[in-house]
Amino acid sequence: MNIIDIIEKKKNNVELNDEEIGFFVKNYTSGSITDYQAAALIMAICINGMTQDEILSLTMHMAHSGDVLDLSDISKNIVDKHSTGGVGDKVTLIVTPIIASLGIPVAKMSGRGLGITGGTADKLESIPGYNINVSLEQFKKSVLKVGACLASQTMDLAPADKKIYALRDTIGCTNSMPLIASSIMSKKIAAGANSIVLDVTCGSGAFMQDTAKAKELAKLMVLIGKLAGRKTICVITNMDEPLGRMVGNSLEVIESVESLKGNMEKDVKNVVYALCTEMMLLSGKYRDRNKCTSAIDETLSSMRAYNKFKELVANQGGDVSYLEDTSKFAVAPIISPVISDNEGFVEELNAYKVGKAGVNLGIGRLQKTDTIDYRVGFKFEKKVGDRVNKGDILAYVYANSPEKAVEAIEAIKEAYKFGPDELHKKDILDVVM
Repeated sequence: MNIIDIIEKKKNNVELNDEEIGFFVKNYTSGSITDYQAAALIMAICINGMTQDEILSLTMHMAHSGDVLDLSDISKNIVDKHSTGGVGDKVTLIVTPIIASLGIPVAKMSGRGLGITGGTADKLESIPGYNINVSLEQFKKSVLKVGACLASQTMDLAPADKKIYALRDTIGCTNSMPLIASSIMSKKIAAGANSIVLDVTCGSGAFMQDTAKAKELAKLMVLIGKLAGRKTICVITNMDEPLGRMVGNSLEVIESVESLKGNMEKDVKNVVYALCTEMMLLSGKYRDRNKCTSAIDETLSSMRAYNKFKELVANQGGDVSYLEDTSKFAVAPIISPVISDNEGFVEELNAYKVGKAGVNLGIGRLQKTDTIDYRVGFKFEKKVGDRVNKGDILAYVYANSPEKAVEAIEAIKEAYKFGPDELHKKDILDVVM
């Protein structure tokens, strides 16, 4: 068996068997298979897809390519949450401390930005001192001590996925359903949680751009979860426009802090409450949806969730003073308004166009080796359904050069569409279990 034959087989749209998939995962992880060979196979998968058996095989081989964490000594029921990614998606930074403050342990391994979608790991690293790279032993200790840990995927945990995940970002293979499903579920299986809530984003700023595809992905991941013995629920959320007001690494941390203090944007609140509710029900600690809502309200109003976030950050070396005074975060040298040339109601703020503009600005990466700028991003003053007059400020661009500011202003203008009528956006599209 060799990688050339496996590439040829998949190129010709022939189903790979479990042994062949296992050979690829094992040898790419060890370095025996090169990046360019792996890229060829990944591209063939992206073009031709995979059968259900292939996806399950790839998921399980990636999950077992390194350590598989056992967290049963911490709790019999630990909940994990994961998003398929989006623009302005800072939900993990809000949901994790809420759930942990309610006495439900959260074990969360997060990735970096992929394509136009932001990465929780990058956002956390915008907090000075925050150590995203913890050992598996430290990961377990943090969950036991704080009730939660937000860490990056270590080289010991699903290392095959970490390599494939980074490679996909640089070869245009981010929105492949088999690769998305296997990537997410391999991390979830390896990370040790036995209850998983997945935020399947759907829309222009997501990998799945229509509801039918999002449901298909959700059903696939629920099936994988069940076959792996994990309770799994998928909440399909709207990602046609950026979530919340802020897009950018440190800007999203700032918005998360404000959200934990109770100042939450409507769309963020709808998504956060929906995901928290499913996590609370899945944990077994809560059985009534209304009681879940009341508990979330209380932990936010009492500042327990905010204080839990500070505890989590401090435990991983982060400078909590930045959360107590968010004006301490470094600010981009150029902040420029985006002025409306139109009037009417906002009927579209295209998340894909915003995400693409963000990558060009420095929020994300075009190549694995690119350095991101934590300071840059956008603050939106007008979103779908808002009334706009000519001369109104639609948004602010945070840029590190005049040239990039000008480019971003034009890109954001192109992301907006206006109409005569007020539209009402649905934030939660479906739940699959």
